[in-house]
Amino acid sequence: MVLLLLAMLTVCSAVPQDLYGKMFIFPQETNTAHVRLTTSRQELRNVTVCLRSFTDLRRGHPLFSLATPSVDNDFLIYKDDAHDQMNLHIRNQYVYFAGQNYKLNTWHSLCSTWDSVSGLAQLWLDGKPSNWKLSSQSSINGPIIIVLGQEQDSHGGGFVITESFAGMLSDVHMWDYTISPCEIQNYMDDLSFPPGNLLNWRALEFQIIGTVLIGDKQKSCN
Repeated sequence: MVLLLLAMLTVCSAVPQDLYGKMFIFPQETNTAHVRLTTSRQELRNVTVCLRSFTDLRRGHPLFSLATPSVDNDFLIYKDDAHDQMNLHIRNQYVYFAGQNYKLNTWHSLCSTWDSVSGLAQLWLDGKPSNWKLSSQSSINGPIIIVLGQEQDSHGGGFVITESFAGMLSDVHMWDYTISPCEIQNYMDDLSFPPGNLLNWRALEFQIIGTVLIGDKQKSCN
């Protein structure tokens, strides 16, 4: 059941909300609709982001967009047009992960990690880790804006309809350190894991802008 629909208005969560069992629904391709996530941290030396996604988009689309005034793609997770490729942009440095079985109309669990000391980044999709890739070795410095549903081509904006997301997103967490492979696997398997200390789906501060809905996450009936 859809719990909330406020089209073309901004909805602010006054206090953190527990979204357990819920999902953000992006029902159409637009250059406006998005969710802005709030974190108090403004400097990041390490990052882990985990989320679940469902879409039928055949074109490229963003899954997570973090920007600062000086760097629009400070931490961007992007599904490439290529069928088996996911891209990770860190401090505007791009690495790609091939061999990703990202099927349409299927719930996928995804985690991305990055450590600025080594510069190493990795992507996990549905429990399977990628090869390590070398990326930026400089820290992210704010002010930080995090967006779901759009790719930021400028700080908090620059949205393009052909780079928008349409589908469902859920269980978004973010940490200021690289969580362990066992913790990532537990997230993938929906088992106990330490919730994100920067973004926590069970206590999320966010704004909805445009036509984005909050609904119950669909589960199979057995």
